[in-house]
Amino acid sequence: MPGRVRPAYTDSSTNIRYDCSNGEFEGWLTKQSAWLKDWRRRFFILKGSKLFFSKSESGSPHGMIDLATCTTVKSAELKAQKRNALEVSTPLTTFLMYADTEKEKDDWIGGIGKAIVRCSSTFHDDGEYESEEEGEEESEEEDDESNPYR
Repeated sequence: MPGRVRPAYTDSSTNIRYDCSNGEFEGWLTKQSAWLKDWRRRFFILKGSKLFFSKSESGSPHGMIDLATCTTVKSAELKAQKRNALEVSTPLTTFLMYADTEKEKDDWIGGIGKAIVRCSSTFHDDGEYESEEEGEEESEEEDDESNPYR
């Protein structure tokens, strides 16, 4: 349930502690393990640009996916050979998981997708997002217009 106080996650490679309380979206998913490729049920907490997971709802998270590095989130029933499956992809790895229901899968894809967009966009005070790529294109167009040799 969102709004709950939870133990922090400490990144073992950087020693940075992340607050996992008051997650935006939380729930159970079954995730494929990185090494043995077996399926393990984990409790996930989406908070900002981080997706934390733990063995229990009240336990300290033991893993994190940094959504700022993610390129896609999408359905993956064929790839995972599981119903209600989704994949979260980064340039280095793909995380496979599945939900109990199709609605939960869709909710997770939507929540993770929004987090990925927030990471790759600039938020404006008026509540609108501008893609960094769009901003770059506009700058290039302005440069082209000021070029007298076009």
